[in-house]
Amino acid sequence: MDPSQSFSHPPGAWNSSEDPAMPATPPPAYEYNPPGYTPFLPNQPVPQGPYTQGPYSGQSDFAVQPAVFVTTAPLASPVPDYLGYSIFTMLCCFPLGIVGLIYSCSTRKANYSGQRELAERYSKTALIVNYIISGIALVIIVIVIIVIAI
Repeated sequence: MDPSQSFSHPPGAWNSSEDPAMPATPPPAYEYNPPGYTPFLPNQPVPQGPYTQGPYSGQSDFAVQPAVFVTTAPLASPVPDYLGYSIFTMLCCFPLGIVGLIYSCSTRKANYSGQRELAERYSKTALIVNYIISGIALVIIVIVIIVIAI
């Protein structure tokens, strides 16, 4: 291997004009605006002519639609969220109790945002999950008491 030759340069015998894949003419110069369009320069005035855009006679420059604000109010009679029950089951059976706590917090959030159907669904799910977790915790406690007594 010749140390004077570099890997980034082609060998000396190669000529780019002989390569059939290379075009004979250079590519066209880059234009920011395609031909036929007026160039856009922010510091120059917009050209005025017979076909320029503008408001019609009797029309204002632009029309603005009024903003619409949608507000939600908390429910007048909120759905029970069973947050205390969820905290109790979380203390009894930690990994499973987190599920009940999440549904209870979701119920509270739906109550505050005024979504009754969603709050009822989350409340029912939180109650069922808490019942199941309490049953599992009770069975575990009974089994531990029996094992200790034997």
